[in-house]
Amino acid sequence: MRVTVAAIGRDRGGPARQLFDEYRKRSVWPLRLIELPPQSRLPLERRLAEEALRLLQSVPEGAVVVALDEHGGQLDSLAFARRLGDWRDQGRSEIAFLIGGPDGLAATVRESADLVVALGPMTWPHRLVRVLLAEQLYRAQTILTGHPYHRV
Repeated sequence: MRVTVAAIGRDRGGPARQLFDEYRKRSVWPLRLIELPPQSRLPLERRLAEEALRLLQSVPEGAVVVALDEHGGQLDSLAFARRLGDWRDQGRSEIAFLIGGPDGLAATVRESADLVVALGPMTWPHRLVRVLLAEQLYRAQTILTGHPYHRV
């Protein structure tokens, strides 16, 4: 599978980016990051709509869409891996994860997603969300192949 992570905001490098890149290198699935600058000068509703449009335009054709949203459902690592494995086994070759800006995602993004998931009840900085997602993607791959990483 090919994975796209589309995120509102720019990462200026540093330890969080290095850790994201480390998990991207470990991944057997190609992992592409698309950074979309925030529209911070626009009023809230217009900003969310503009960000939603750009996020949805970044989704590869035919991709499974997963919206990361604080109000989404929660999956443990095994359930997340099973979900990815099911999509893979159904022949889905593209998956796109969408990460909103500081004000979250517009309803249009959540409504068009195949899955809306939260990375737990805590609020995370968006730079760390990328790292957490990349690590969970790598963990899912190891679970699906029976590698011991999940429990080492």
